[in-house]
Amino acid sequence: MRGVRSIAAVATALMLIAGVQPAAAEPPSPFAGPLYLDADTDAERAQKRLLAAGDPTAAAAMAQIAAQPTAVWLGEWWAEPLMRSKLRRHVAAAAAQGSQGQAATLVFVTYAIPYRDCGGHSGGGTTYDAYLDWNRVIAEELAGTRAVVLVEPDSLASLAAPKCAGEVERRPALIAQAVDILADAGLVTYLDGGNSNWLGPAAQAEWLHRAGIDRADGFFTNVSNFYPVQQESDYAGKLSARVGWKHYVIDVSRNGRGWTGTWCNPVGAALGVNPRPTPGTTKLDALLWVKHPGVSDGPCNSGPKAGVWWDAYALALVANRG
Repeated sequence: MRGVRSIAAVATALMLIAGVQPAAAEPPSPFAGPLYLDADTDAERAQKRLLAAGDPTAAAAMAQIAAQPTAVWLGEWWAEPLMRSKLRRHVAAAAAQGSQGQAATLVFVTYAIPYRDCGGHSGGGTTYDAYLDWNRVIAEELAGTRAVVLVEPDSLASLAAPKCAGEVERRPALIAQAVDILADAGLVTYLDGGNSNWLGPAAQAEWLHRAGIDRADGFFTNVSNFYPVQQESDYAGKLSARVGWKHYVIDVSRNGRGWTGTWCNPVGAALGVNPRPTPGTTKLDALLWVKHPGVSDGPCNSGPKAGVWWDAYALALVANRG
């Protein structure tokens, strides 16, 4: 063993003399345990409701969604005491789902950035004065859990749109401060990487740098969108190369048939592959269900307002999966 260490030391020294920096050691995967399965979701409640209504076929279809881990979305719709209570419940449940001392991996989404969606279907958010304190509550409750936090979907890519022009100067810095708060609590953070059909790797990388990607663990792509895994992986690899080879995760909740013509409740969309960690040699950490299949994108294609559960759409996603 001593000889092996000596050879390694000599090799490192020769690399430094030649001006070549040795590759940094990869951090441990944040997805070491099983993905956390929330037992109280819209899909689970819909499954029970359909079964009670005497429709076992629809209930069985809905179970295909209810049985899969989905991210837990956190927003300003919960007052602080309720949010603290919910976070504690999830932490306890994740510990119970773990094995061999390893808790299930919690995946949260923060979705309360001021002027969220810049006036679009998913508008809302906290005030600017309240946003960092809101993140501090999350950090306090999740400290020590190594939970994964997907920070504010669409918050960066949307800044290229004219409707978000008023947020260009202040939002990236605000997100960077939120990342500091969450990272200081030992949480694993991923920032908005857009998707393969939005800004492109060079433009998205600029926003990520401004928003503190150096402190974050990586970025996410395809959240609430429909592009195929291979297309997203190709794009994410190019983006990773521009932001220090950061890792990434991909939302595959509804990309089973790829893009079908619109981002808002598209007809013909299907569930993607089941969520799972993806250990290996690439920078892809996991395929996740971030968007909850069955939650409306907004009042389009006969859907209810954004964020509202929609049985018919959930069942269509299952049927279209085949």
